[in-house]
Amino acid sequence: MRLTSAPPGYERERMSTALVIVIVIAAIVLVLAAVAFLRRRAAKREVERRRLAGEATAHRDQAESNVSRARDLGREAELHRRQAQEHQVAAQQHADAAEEHTERATALDRKVQTAGKAAAFHDEKAAEREQKLS
Repeated sequence: MRLTSAPPGYERERMSTALVIVIVIAAIVLVLAAVAFLRRRAAKREVERRRLAGEATAHRDQAESNVSRARDLGREAELHRRQAQEHQVAAQQHADAAEEHTERATALDRKVQTAGKAAAFHDEKAAEREQKLS
């Protein structure tokens, strides 16, 4: 079968049925190729989307882990600050106590000297009295 009639204003061309079939098959092949290409592209996009979603999840997990670690380290740092302050207070108390003990020891050393002089004086007086007795 041949197409022999053409619309008004067009030249009459003859197309064979085989040529029409070839054109239709070519169009179908092009449509199928386009569909296959679009499916492959959609599949690649899905693979990429899943990969990125996995990476995002991994980064969120790591961020949560780091936040937790930062909180723990912050608590530990605060504990060390409190302990350092307590040690500074204790050190000041020890320094104050040491100063008081030093002052007390100095005062006692003076009393020791006074008592020693008094003992020597009384020992001398006792020796004088004992000499008078003999």
